[in-house]
Amino acid sequence: MHRVRTCSRFAGIFFAFVLLATGPLAIATTAQESAFDPAAFDVGLEPVAEGFAAPLYVTHAGDERLFVVEQAGMIQTVEGGESAESSFLDLTDRVGSDASERGLLGLAFAPNYTETGLFYVNYTDLDGNTVVSRFASPDGVTGDPESEEVILTQEQPFPNHNGGMLAFGPDNYLYIGLGDGGGQGDPNGNGQSLDTWLGKILRIEVDPDETGGEPYAVPEDNPFVSDSEARPEIWAYGLRNPWRFSFDRETGDLWIGDVGQNEYEEVSVL
Repeated sequence: MHRVRTCSRFAGIFFAFVLLATGPLAIATTAQESAFDPAAFDVGLEPVAEGFAAPLYVTHAGDERLFVVEQAGMIQTVEGGESAESSFLDLTDRVGSDASERGLLGLAFAPNYTETGLFYVNYTDLDGNTVVSRFASPDGVTGDPESEEVILTQEQPFPNHNGGMLAFGPDNYLYIGLGDGGGQGDPNGNGQSLDTWLGKILRIEVDPDETGGEPYAVPEDNPFVSDSEARPEIWAYGLRNPWRFSFDRETGDLWIGDVGQNEYEEVSVL
């Protein structure tokens, strides 16, 4: 059974620089002093590429290219420090980015992308609701916008706290971050409610060879798979807005960056 091993709130601003290689799981914490000492690290910034419009995320597909996610619905490719002349994928016709936290928010390439050409995106549609979809890149150079297969959708009650992160774990399952639906103080109590995906991280199987013709399947070892009153896709709950998370390549631990309110941000380790 997976449990939260470490949960900490860090006062002030928490800066994390990530090298791109990118019972139940309840998130509950108390404020405490941070042991993080910025002076102990020699960290700097180096420009890699420029000319993007509202870039929100950068990832790779296992080769030398970087893929830059732009909020309005474009995915751009960078190779050798230069942006490609044309975009990798254009979803501006279906992405709603009219509010500050809406738009094209996440991108993850299938673990076997080099063989299948499959990748996944998380975006808010023109009605403001969350959509997680699968696309194909037949030539490996560009994605086909007409290849969309919707994996799941989630109605959003407010325009903020959409989450948006997608990542494949060491188990090759797809992990999906969803915020609590927004509104100050989680007015609908979504974070602690197990009958909604809001305020959660979901864990699902999306490999078409493993889902029996369905958009996805639920892993048998998900923590609530036997609970008739809970959504079986839930992997972790009690989150506010898990905007970004990352798997430790050595331990497999999941580090979650959960957006706080006013005074605190939170990093939780599962």
